[in-house]
Amino acid sequence: MSTPPYDPLRLCVYATVALLAWLLGPIAVLGFAVLGFVGYWRARRAGLTRSKCVLRDTRLVLTYLAAIALAATAALAYQLAT
Repeated sequence: MSTPPYDPLRLCVYATVALLAWLLGPIAVLGFAVLGFVGYWRARRAGLTRSKCVLRDTRLVLTYLAAIALAATAALAYQLAT
């Protein structure tokens, strides 16, 4: 029995997220950061302490996503002010 060929689905997902971020700018970045934060928050409350994310510790992941959300909020405020 042969193994099925590798499906690079993640690369398609990454490209789609990048496209949305490019088209929608800080709004998309903020949306994805909040979505990720809420997901990790719920997972942490359910007992997840180690993630498959490069940062591993869910507290670090939450801090990272919060920083992205803050940066996107600042970018949105800057865009509205100019």
